[in-house]
Parts: sequence; structure tokens; C-alpha cells
Amino acid sequence: MRALLVANPAATTTTRKVRDVLVRALSSELDLELAETAHRGHARELAAQATADGIDLVVTLGGDGTVNEAANGLLTAGPGPDVPMLAVVPGGSTNVFARALGRSRDPVEATGEILDSLRAGRTRLVSLGTAEARVGGAGTTEDWTTPRWFVFAAGMGFDADVISRVEAQRARGRRSTGSLYIGAGVNAFLLGRDRRRPPMTLQLPGTAPVDGLFLALVSNVSPWTYLGARPIDPSPAASFDTGLDLFAMGRVGVVRMLHHVRQTMAARPDARGRGVHRWHDLGELTLTSTRPQGWQLDGDHLGTTTGLRVRSVPDALRVVV
Repeated sequence: MRALLVANPAATTTTRKVRDVLVRALSSELDLELAETAHRGHARELAAQATADGIDLVVTLGGDGTVNEAANGLLTAGPGPDVPMLAVVPGGSTNVFARALGRSRDPVEATGEILDSLRAGRTRLVSLGTAEARVGGAGTTEDWTTPRWFVFAAGMGFDADVISRVEAQRARGRRSTGSLYIGAGVNAFLLGRDRRRPPMTLQLPGTAPVDGLFLALVSNVSPWTYLGARPIDPSPAASFDTGLDLFAMGRVGVVRMLHHVRQTMAARPDARGRGVHRWHDLGELTLTSTRPQGWQLDGDHLGTTTGLRVRSVPDALRVVV
């Protein structure tokens, strides 16, 4: 089996020594080629070329951003039988997609699991999502970006603002830690104006619009993310086997917000109550805003927009489980 290992040397928990161990292990059973990413978007380019070259399997070693780029490269022309399989070795700080597939958090153990699965033929098709952002005012289809794939989460509003703040701190040399995200979240909530004057509206097919939202989290898996080892799970029913789940919030105060955060981190998460909106197994949704909002896919901040269209795509990509 021909395989390409796409390794991100800048990933949070990846070292050259670990990479070399994985290369030796994978090369013992696969016709393996190694490629290291050198710039943002490089994993996408490498995965797209792997598809064109008829590679059978792409293995990523990096964080969720590397997985997202690889998935977008593999699916450049859309799903199909000629798209290589994807296997994921966790190398980032959170590794939501790898954990959703049941991979060990240790990259060496995860590599062993992948080889065991390949020997046993344990693969499956998973649903993914696509998102396109409005680049101008409402109008024709030319006002929207080309759809981009996401593997586990999309968001508009508050969560994207938090990610933007974290990325700014990381650019100044800070490490990606739970405390960094907590600090960014507290600052965004207390100092931001959006939770006091929520600007977003949700539109689902065949239903009345839901106004006054400041946070919208789209989930393809459960949990949505992790704070260290602790899962944060606003949409516990989300699954690769269904459509997308949406957790949204309207105007809330500090005490109510803390209450809902605790609900999402409980042993049996079930966030409900004033200001909370939840939907399960959605095929599509549209978010619009009266003023520009940040948007993110798989934890990667992608700028600001006044609209986001999201769709579920069943059986989009074959993965090693």
C-alpha cells in the first residue's frame, strides 16, 4: 500500500525523534513517503497531490489544523472512490478528530493502532461538513467563498473571537494551554460587546429565524473540544453517523454563562435553560450577522464575515479507525 505521511514540524507535541520513530514503524509495512509542511496550507497541497498521484493512504502527524488541511486537499474534487484514505496520528495540543476516531493520545501508540487497523481492514466512511462565508452583502452566489471542508467543528461569533485572541498570544510566543484559552474566553466575554447586543440570526430550512445570538457552535462529533483532558460537550448527540448539531446562545449574564459552561463540562453534559438553543442532525443552516463576526473551522480562525452557510455531507471520507 502506497502511503504519504504529512508531518507538521511545528505541531505542539511533535518532535523530530517521535517523527523518526513513526516513519520507521510505518515504513515496515507501507510503501511510505514523508513530506513535512513548510507553510500554512501546505498539508492541503500535499494531500491534493497525493490524490492526483493515486496514493492509497494519507497519514497526518500534527494537530487538528493539519488534519483539516489534509481533508480539504483529499476532497478537492469532492468525495469519491479514488480519494485516498485518511489516518490521523495526534501531534497537536487538542487532537479532537483523532480522539473522536478512538486514537490514543500518544503518537507512538496511535501509530501502532493504525497499523493494526490496516491489517484488520478497519476503515469507515464518516460524514463531514462544509462552510462558506459571505464576502460581501447579501445577494448572488458570488458573494460567498468557495465551500471549505471541516472535520469536527465550525463556529461563528464568540468562539471564533476566543480562538483569534489565543492565536494572537501564540504569535507572541505563548504556549497553547488550557489557561490561555480560559483567559481569552473571560476577556472576550467580559469586554466584548456582542453578548450584550447579540448580532447573529440563525435560519434553518422551513422554520422561523432565531435572532439575538452571540455564539453558534456547529459540531460533527462529540465532544466539541477539550480543556486539557476535560471534554467540553455542548452537543453530546453529535456523531459521524448523523448530520450536524448546533449549540447557540442568546444574551446571558456572567452567572448564567458560567452555569451553562459547567453544564457542558459535566459528567453527563446536557446544557439547557434560558439563552440556550440546541438542534440535532441538521442537513444545513445559515448564520447571518448585522456586523462582522469571526468564524472558525476546526479551531482555525479564518477572518470575519457577516454570513456563514454550513452543510452536512454524509459518507464524505474514508478513515482508518
